[in-house]
Amino acid sequence: MSNIVLIIAAHPDDEVLGCGGTIARHASQGDDVHILIMAEGITSRDSKRDADSRGKDLSILAETAQKTGSFLGAKTVELLSYPDNRMDTLPLLDLIKAMEIRLERIKPSIVYTHHHADLNIDHQVTHQAVITACRPYPGQSVRTLLFFEVPSSTEWQIASAASLFVPNWFVDISGGDGESFLEKKIHALEMYNDEMRPFPHPRSHEAVKYLSFVRGVSAGVEAAEGYRLGKLLR
Repeated sequence: MSNIVLIIAAHPDDEVLGCGGTIARHASQGDDVHILIMAEGITSRDSKRDADSRGKDLSILAETAQKTGSFLGAKTVELLSYPDNRMDTLPLLDLIKAMEIRLERIKPSIVYTHHHADLNIDHQVTHQAVITACRPYPGQSVRTLLFFEVPSSTEWQIASAASLFVPNWFVDISGGDGESFLEKKIHALEMYNDEMRPFPHPRSHEAVKYLSFVRGVSAGVEAAEGYRLGKLLR
């Protein structure tokens, strides 16, 4: 029986960094995968937000998100274009309502999103909105809720018992038809090349591979993506 899967990410590239291999695995198994990206991902690089002056860059990044989603096998990719790294200035209820509209339309049984303690404020706000939108009211379609890690955000938070990302759910991404799901993830990140950085930055192709190997060793496979389980209803 196929699943309906929704990935809710703060920025274009988070969906691939956090669960690109898992997206490819779900798609290969015949699951319907949908991607919702909340913020535009560019304007925080400027001292003052001016989306109009960044129109061309935003358009290219949005096209890249569509392209990578299609490459990984996602059925739909939707971008909402909230202000980058300023989502804490928005009413949380507006974000929740936007998510609820998509949850009602898509009716996913599995949702992936950010870990609550990521350093990036948009990741934190997205997490809070998702767990509220996915609250267990009668008729809620979401039965599994998983939180992913994003290199250069999750591990950059100052660690404490409350903030530490300790995965307790692993997805094997070492398999695949022709090429591994890890290789597909790396190829998708190559499409996002302007968002990547040279090694030893954690958001480099090499570091992403090494993290996948570390998570794989923890699960007894060659490569894996690690998650923190938020909810599981059988």
